[in-house]
Amino acid sequence: MSERGAEFFGKWITEVMRGSVSADIISVAELTAKLFADAKAAGISEDEIEEEIGSAYEAILAAINGPPDFESE
Repeated sequence: MSERGAEFFGKWITEVMRGSVSADIISVAELTAKLFADAKAAGISEDEIEEEIGSAYEAILAAINGPPDFESE
């Protein structure tokens, strides 16, 4: 099992987060498609990314929303 997918995702999401992205369904879906397109251009498959990080959609959503704020509940 390779760690290339996780490494690619980590670098990619860091770049995306610099753009101050909102967490609506459309933007997360669009970002997931962009992630896979950028990965394909880098020679990394969707399966290779999701093998390492799980659902790319959920990982992007979690990265945008940040850790849960349990104090506000």
